Amino acid sequence: MERILETGRMVLRRITEEDRDELFALHNDPDVMRYLNGGRPVPAERVDHELQRMLGWYERGPFGYWPAIEKATGRFLGWFLLRPRELDEPGTVELGYRLHKAAWGRGYATEGSLALIRKGFTELGVRRVYAHTMTVNKGSRRVMEKAGLRYVRTFDGDLDEPIAGSEHGEVEYALDLDEWRRGTGEHTTG
Repeated sequence: MERILETGRMVLRRITEEDRDELFALHNDPDVMRYLNGGRPVPAERVDHELQRMLGWYERGPFGYWPAIEKATGRFLGWFLLRPRELDEPGTVELGYRLHKAAWGRGYATEGSLALIRKGFTELGVRRVYAHTMTVNKGSRRVMEKAGLRYVRTFDGDLDEPIAGSEHGEVEYALDLDEWRRGTGEHTTG
């Protein structure tokens, strides 16, 4: 298992083909997918496509998707992502997470987010971290706030098919390196 990061309770590692069944279960939980596709089932072919896309990130550098494994039990909790936003915005990365319901409300999303933000700012040359979710997704918004990200804007989402709550748009939260330094007292080189 190639670890990229450890937190107090989790190991984040590279995704593998063997994670397919875990991804299928995660992406087919209606509650997990509520704010992504309205809770509709995700076909196996789509999960396979997503897995290949996730694996492809490792060829591009130090960013991508990482399964979160609970240290105490070895249980697959879900995944986190840290990936570049656009080629025209160097140093800006997107933070994301998708966790099983059993991990909700236990601080795992915040713990993983804080660890990835720190890694991005101290090791990967990141200058800005952003995240977005549906305006009505209060749980995810709370995680972003606990991880130090601040509300930036509300915007219209680009969903192919509207889902409950999408009429309220999406929100973006962000944290710049200088803000992070001021908040943590940490200083990096570079």
